[in-house]
Amino acid sequence: MRWLIRVIIALLVLVALLFGGLFLLPADKVAALASEQIRKSTGRELSLSGRLKPSIWPQIGMATGPVTLSNADWASDTPMLAAEGLEIGLDIGALLGGDIVIRKITVTAPEILLERAKDGRVNWDIGSGAADSASGDDGTGTAGSVTLDVAQISNGAVTFIDHAAGTTQKITDLDATLKLPDLAGAADVAMTALVNGQQVKATARIDKVASALEGRIVPLELALDVGKTAIGFEGRAGLAPLSAEGALKADLADLPALFTALGQAAPDLPSKLAQGLAVFGQVTYAADGALHLRDGDIRFGPNALKGAADVILGGARPHLTGQFTTGALDLTGLSGGGSGGGVGAGWSTAPIDVSALGALDADVALAADSIALDSARLGATQVLATLADRRLSLKLQRLAAYQGQVTGSVVVNGRGGLSVAGDLSIAGVAMKQALTDLAGYSRLSATADMKLKFLGSGASMAAIMSSLSGDGSFTLGPGELSGVDMNAVLRRRAEGASDQARTIFNSVTGTFIIAGGVLTNDDMVMQSDRMTVNGNGKFDLGAQTMGYHIVPEAFYGEDGAKVLKIPLRISGPWSKPKFMLDVNAVIEERRDEKADELKQKAAEKLGVETQTDETLEDAAKRKLKEEAARGLRNLLKKE
Repeated sequence: MRWLIRVIIALLVLVALLFGGLFLLPADKVAALASEQIRKSTGRELSLSGRLKPSIWPQIGMATGPVTLSNADWASDTPMLAAEGLEIGLDIGALLGGDIVIRKITVTAPEILLERAKDGRVNWDIGSGAADSASGDDGTGTAGSVTLDVAQISNGAVTFIDHAAGTTQKITDLDATLKLPDLAGAADVAMTALVNGQQVKATARIDKVASALEGRIVPLELALDVGKTAIGFEGRAGLAPLSAEGALKADLADLPALFTALGQAAPDLPSKLAQGLAVFGQVTYAADGALHLRDGDIRFGPNALKGAADVILGGARPHLTGQFTTGALDLTGLSGGGSGGGVGAGWSTAPIDVSALGALDADVALAADSIALDSARLGATQVLATLADRRLSLKLQRLAAYQGQVTGSVVVNGRGGLSVAGDLSIAGVAMKQALTDLAGYSRLSATADMKLKFLGSGASMAAIMSSLSGDGSFTLGPGELSGVDMNAVLRRRAEGASDQARTIFNSVTGTFIIAGGVLTNDDMVMQSDRMTVNGNGKFDLGAQTMGYHIVPEAFYGEDGAKVLKIPLRISGPWSKPKFMLDVNAVIEERRDEKADELKQKAAEKLGVETQTDETLEDAAKRKLKEEAARGLRNLLKKE
């Protein structure tokens, strides 16, 4: 930052020239001499136009008309600096004593153009000239002390063009003040401006300014207000290269305002995430553009995450790596209107907004005591989250849910729409509470083990559930199915179905496939004392309806040899299914039983015994052939 010192030195030379020029030289000659001194000090051309107004009381100084400072030869033709006027005043007594006490520097309506070339060159890197030899060994720009009571910029504008990134940032309505009592001491800066159209207010205190201008790391205090966002920093920082470390307090209550000032589109975070968003901790901004957080405390809504993180800037998106722990994590309200799985409600058709997935890439490890989602309640959880180009992959290292454990992976893909996929293993899950939360179905009570693979897509929960495909298997331990007493149905025909009725079972097993949001099962077997139930049918996951056929078989009698079989159909919505006798199956079964009875009587009258897989007709034909053969043998038998 030596260029700043060089410009100040050149201005002081200009004042000295003016002081002498009051009596010896005309104004245009003084301006020419000043321009030559600036050119030698900075390598840039200074243009002074309008009338120069020198003064000697109460302080020596001058005021100019319009001023311009040329740009780098590789940059735009537009001047690097153009101002409506410049005014500077010095303390005469201090100047005679060998010290420089600047009472004021005022720049009116400056327009500053900063440019970065594609090869990394910057136009504010003003080349060395005579200033290096005049600056002194300590880099402060003078052998004596330098004091700046106040420097002011009013109604300024700054434009920053990054030719490598193809971006342009603009600061307008810039009002700033700088106070520097001692160049070797601290400087106080205050400014207000519109940054990319957003109101910004900032204050800073920089210690050891001379060292800072040489590129050394010095103490820094910074406060920044952008809309309702307030950011504070207290630590150390350096300019060459840009780096910082210290304590950060960031209340990010107004993300749209902050991202507008940064010249980026703000992520459309769900209100649950954006509400009360704040970050505290020790931060380090490294020279390579990496941002590090240690002893971090990240808060949003009722949540607080503790841990460490690293953010690599640049590229298509920032990349976050981190390890965090938390107590109870509340993520309800993040699915765009909830699951809508309540009784009679159906799945929500509200669009699910996943635009936040595009805000950054990430590799994050999270450990939580519990997690609350819209449609589920989870216990102790350890998960690895990988987010890459709007695709979020969750690896479940540990997930306690409904008295059981879930392992596997879940993927939420926001590329070109929304899709979800999973490959899960579930062990010891209490099905009643799980199905109540996930599907609004509360009639099944049992502990379950399950394998499940699924894939779905759509803009809402309803669309996803209606598109699901996949497969799986399940095993249930001892439990009950409320709403029907199958033993009562078997013994009393259609009776036994009511809200108070229940069927007790020892185990349930089966497999299933999912296609088009419909789950199909053909091999369910429920085992109970003196009863076996076989089932098959479909569950429409999107419509939350079912059509299922079960065939209970009750074994009775002292030896349990007798069988009573009554087929049932279960249909209707999950929340209130209907149980009814399958009359057609009963009639078909009775018809088969009657036919067997008639065949048996006919066989007895014919004296025919059927063999395995042989019909009565075949048995009669066989017996007729045997009798004919016997008769023929008797006929041909010799005496």
